[in-house]
Amino acid sequence: MNLIVDIGNTRVKVAFAVGCDIVASYVYDSVDAADLEAVVRNYPEVKRAIVAATGVSADGVVNRLRALGLEVLGMTHQTPVPIQNAYRTPQTLGMDRLAAAVAAVKMYGDDALIVDFGTAITIDLVEGGVFKGGNISPGMRMRFRALHDYTSRLPECAATDEILEVGTSTVEAIEQGVMQGIVNEIEGYISAFLSKNVKLSIIFTGGDAKFFAKRIKNTIFAKCDLVICGLNTILDYNAEVE
Repeated sequence: MNLIVDIGNTRVKVAFAVGCDIVASYVYDSVDAADLEAVVRNYPEVKRAIVAATGVSADGVVNRLRALGLEVLGMTHQTPVPIQNAYRTPQTLGMDRLAAAVAAVKMYGDDALIVDFGTAITIDLVEGGVFKGGNISPGMRMRFRALHDYTSRLPECAATDEILEVGTSTVEAIEQGVMQGIVNEIEGYISAFLSKNVKLSIIFTGGDAKFFAKRIKNTIFAKCDLVICGLNTILDYNAEVE
């Protein structure tokens, strides 16, 4: 069992995993020394950890875990991974995107389209076990917030399970406009990529994936812990090659 720490744009996810099975997981707004010490002490059998960060330094967390006696891999763009990476600027690629691609290959095969519904929406392509790249657009909550922040009268709205062709109030219009806009965007990507490669597995992940799995009709694998699975796979891979 390993410890995985995924420091994202808005949350920090801490998990204990064996392969792609999550034994326990915790979510924090930020992680301090007390948080780390508390969770590590609950699992004395854990000896190894991986830390990945998006947009911030992971050095403090890495150093703290090492001080607790763990063997820690701080993931960077130079960390060996078990798939090829064809991204032209690997130093700018989010570790979460690469980790999700690693997990997709491990769980679903060498051809996958991964849609991560997080703070941003990322659409990433893996073909023949090679990470080809992808696109990034604003996430659902960012779109709701932008409509409120950049207009004088529109209210700030949130996700809804209701599916309507058109909204009959301003709140409904915003809810359906944002959510159906994302649906149309993702369905466009899926259609375009499947027309070129029918072997693609379509994988949804990220905190907001649950709002869209039922709205989008294509065959989908929904795996909310895809990044955690990928990071654990990378940690095991590096232990094997040492």
